[in-house]
Amino acid sequence: MSPPPEDTSVTVVVRRRTKPGCEPTFEEAMQEFIAFALSFPGNRGIHVLRSEQANPRDYTVVDRFADAASRKAFTSSDAYREWMLRLRELTEDDPHIEEMEGISGWFTLPGEPVRKPPPKPKMALVTFLGVYPLTAILPHFYKALLPAWHPLVVNIFTTATVVALLTWVVMPNLTKLFRKWLWSAAA
Repeated sequence: MSPPPEDTSVTVVVRRRTKPGCEPTFEEAMQEFIAFALSFPGNRGIHVLRSEQANPRDYTVVDRFADAASRKAFTSSDAYREWMLRLRELTEDDPHIEEMEGISGWFTLPGEPVRKPPPKPKMALVTFLGVYPLTAILPHFYKALLPAWHPLVVNIFTTATVVALLTWVVMPNLTKLFRKWLWSAAA
């Protein structure tokens, strides 16, 4: 049995603080930027978080790419450079940008500085804890919900739901829950 293929995806975490009073304009611009980013080949999704607790002018953007080449093509485009200039006019400083390969991007904590990824065995275990219940429950749920549908179509719904839940619900919560263990000095 061969080992699973290595995850070549790249997750980019960008942190920005808007100038006072620029939040609505920044959010409008971000809506347009999201549409632009999602239309770019190799983009796997983008999510914007606003810190309501620490500073409501702080925004964190998490953008995933299929691989480093897709990310490089995106950042090398003239349109991307124009967007960076446009967004820079609305923010206090240059953005803090952190790129992470593979599943490391799931292991970030909103509102906190980006840390070095936890050890791979710990990331694998926490990811297993997130994936196992979803893959045990969702196939049966969709099979019962859509009994007349072709199994491949049901699998598309199942896989899309697993990925979405892992990205936006399960992994952020598991990362918070296991934060002390994930980044403990005794690895």
